Amino acid sequence: MSEASDNRTEYEIFAIRYGTNARRVRGQNFILETQPDEPQVLDFYYWVLKSGESVIVVDTGMHPDKAERHGHGILLHPVEALRHLGVAPEGVETVILTHAHYDHIGHLDAFPKAQFFMQAREMAYVTGPWMEKPWFRRAYEPDEIARLVHLLHAGRLALHGLDRTIADGVSVHWVGGHCDGQEIVRVRTARGWVVLASDALHYYEEYERGVPFAVAFNLSDMIAAHDRIRELADSDDHVIPAHDPRIAAFYPAAGPGLEDRVVRVDLAPASSTESR
Repeated sequence: MSEASDNRTEYEIFAIRYGTNARRVRGQNFILETQPDEPQVLDFYYWVLKSGESVIVVDTGMHPDKAERHGHGILLHPVEALRHLGVAPEGVETVILTHAHYDHIGHLDAFPKAQFFMQAREMAYVTGPWMEKPWFRRAYEPDEIARLVHLLHAGRLALHGLDRTIADGVSVHWVGGHCDGQEIVRVRTARGWVVLASDALHYYEEYERGVPFAVAFNLSDMIAAHDRIRELADSDDHVIPAHDPRIAAFYPAAGPGLEDRVVRVDLAPASSTESR
């Protein structure tokens, strides 16, 4: 259950739907899928946490060049989306990187003042022997990994252990599975503790059926992550996956003209998990 809000920081959470892939099919997403050719749209999100003047960015979205090369469409430039929220990226001081896949770290240089936070296990993974295997390196881009190394040497990338408090009301927690350093983000809001599952859950369906996503480093960790997410969230209605088109349908727009692009996931969803 959520803690008392007296003298505790509560955040608004903006989920930015910046890209999509309408050509995706279920066989690309789920192992042993019975209807592999059935379409299953894959949306792309990153998140902004706001509490008064405090801003924390969670992931940075995908670079348009990488999107084109991998067959994804950009709906809203990830950096420009921040300005719709009154956030100047050049002033952001804290950026959480849930993992280092190309659709999550495509705009590191848009945040020149930021301190970045990432699992130490993820850095070891993306610079270690697992990257000799095409299966494990396919969602990483060498130039972006090199940029992480430069940020590390500049003292701007903090590599942390399994659990870390980033700020009052915001903590990160290792779950692994999708990649060796996959983490989730727990955020205190006015409606309770929300968990941004990032790619520990691409779709609600993984959580509902107890099945893994097809892009995985460790399937047992991926399934075990479901229990960790439930442990940290106040309810299933407080869990936000990273790529499900239903997010934009469930949650209210952050403002006029932002429908289907930027939604408030700190607010209650229009549809509860029982009716999905």
